[in-house]
Amino acid sequence: MAGLSRQKQKLLTMKQYFEQKTDDEHSITGNRLIEILGQYGIKAERKTIYDDIKTLCDSGMDIEITKDGHSNAYYLGARTFQDEELFVLVDAIASCRFLTKKKSQELIAKIQGLTSEYKAKQLKRDVFVNNRSKAMNESVYYNLNKVQEGIFEKRTISFQYYDYNLNKKKILRHDGEIYTVSPFVTVWEEDNYYLVCYCNKHEKICRYRIDRMANVKVNPGDKRRELTADEKLDVTNNQSLYSMYGGERVTVTIRFAKHLLATVIDRFGEKIICHQDSDDTFYINTEVQISPTFWGWLFKFGTEAKVLAPQSVVEQARKQLDELRQSYE
Repeated sequence: MAGLSRQKQKLLTMKQYFEQKTDDEHSITGNRLIEILGQYGIKAERKTIYDDIKTLCDSGMDIEITKDGHSNAYYLGARTFQDEELFVLVDAIASCRFLTKKKSQELIAKIQGLTSEYKAKQLKRDVFVNNRSKAMNESVYYNLNKVQEGIFEKRTISFQYYDYNLNKKKILRHDGEIYTVSPFVTVWEEDNYYLVCYCNKHEKICRYRIDRMANVKVNPGDKRRELTADEKLDVTNNQSLYSMYGGERVTVTIRFAKHLLATVIDRFGEKIICHQDSDDTFYINTEVQISPTFWGWLFKFGTEAKVLAPQSVVEQARKQLDELRQSYE
């Protein structure tokens, strides 16, 4: 009976071997495959091996034929993910700030299982983010699951929200007040995950950093409040520049030095229209949200970037710069 059970495992064993041990640089002959199966107590013959390989191909596996001397050899060709796609996924996980080092390594190990053991070695990455710390705990990973559950189920979610004190200890806002919100979308911006939601307390669309949430719960019996047409537009546009800080949304004209063209396209996308202003400058018209992070981004270019209009935003820029200068007096 044991021998019969092992024979029933033949196709599964062959499938696992092709997935783990073969690729376009590592093939296996029929005779060698018979030897491998024998090591597992599974009897096989050349004719049945060919039939089994055909069965695996019929099931959807892309088993390619090549030559090893005068013999046919076989390897798994196309997979669910191409090697280049796996490299992109691994690099994104390795550099993702909100994932802990431990969780990053766990996810990378799972991705390594999607290719052969030979190419899996090439997917190993040192988990670091250039001069930036990775998350110290995995709460954001599980918070995100709860948030997505609330969005999918169209239910409200509840959570507490915290900041840090000078001792780097978490301090719950408003003495641990419970926030109840109607969740709609999550946004990845500036290395952080945000929830865009309708906040019952503030009676408006708000944004909360998911990694700053604590004790996230989905409220099964509480349907979320659906959005008005204007609110839907606000949520649709939530990914505009620095939207996560909820500043006033204004269409501005900004002039840049010409050598900053690539930087502007990186920030605003390829659809942004750039107008020639002089031999050395160009300007754009775009909607942004006026917030501290917007000013921080703009001012880092010094004299090579300047708001031209509207005048109200120009005055705000002057005020920001005056306050900054005064803080050093």
